[in-house]
Amino acid sequence: MKSGTTLLVGLLALSGLSLNAQTADEIIAKHVAAIGGKEKLAQVSSIYIESATEAMGNEAPTKTYIVNGKNYRNESDFGGQTIVQVVSDKSGWAIMPFGGSPDPAVMSDDDFKAGADQIYVGDPLASYSATGGKVELLGQEKINTVNAYKIKYTNKFGVETTYYIDPSTYYIIESIRQANMMGQPVTVTTTYSNYQKTDYGIVLPYSANVDMGQFALTINTKKVEVNKEIDPKIFELPKK
Repeated sequence: MKSGTTLLVGLLALSGLSLNAQTADEIIAKHVAAIGGKEKLAQVSSIYIESATEAMGNEAPTKTYIVNGKNYRNESDFGGQTIVQVVSDKSGWAIMPFGGSPDPAVMSDDDFKAGADQIYVGDPLASYSATGGKVELLGQEKINTVNAYKIKYTNKFGVETTYYIDPSTYYIIESIRQANMMGQPVTVTTTYSNYQKTDYGIVLPYSANVDMGQFALTINTKKVEVNKEIDPKIFELPKK
């Protein structure tokens, strides 16, 4: 009788776990709701962001332009040296004066594939099914004091990023991906914080810390404009 009771209790416990378990899609749905909702995000055609990027004791004014599903441009001015990264739905180009490329140059195929998701409004999880990506729930993992949901996202080019979602807010608090910096493999860990609702009603992390091992930078958002008209010419590769 005792063994039968123990078995019944065990089955009930397992049943409870099954009922309480969440899938990757359920977690992502709650995440999307937390950052404004599917309908609200779908109404965003463009975003313009002004921020301050701090690196090695220097602060650079930064501007980011996104035309949803089409183009992305990020430019930072470090003491007169301008770093530019542009990605479209087909290719990308960059100006990297500190990396030995002061003139506009077409991105490598690997760099383009790694940055391809930047053309979409919101984070890649919010639109993964529409952009050809895949997700996998890898359980939960402690990030500082938060027992976060761990979701592996793979974009349509096979580039993987691991996202950690806070179960109390359903905001992304950290992401980890592999990248190349000046020909060397690096692990890029980005920590997100200071989530705020914009005037338009969507929620964005206004602070991000990007750690690449021997190099780190902090980005603090100052201004966000949604559905601002953006000149398409700024995404074109300048002619020599």
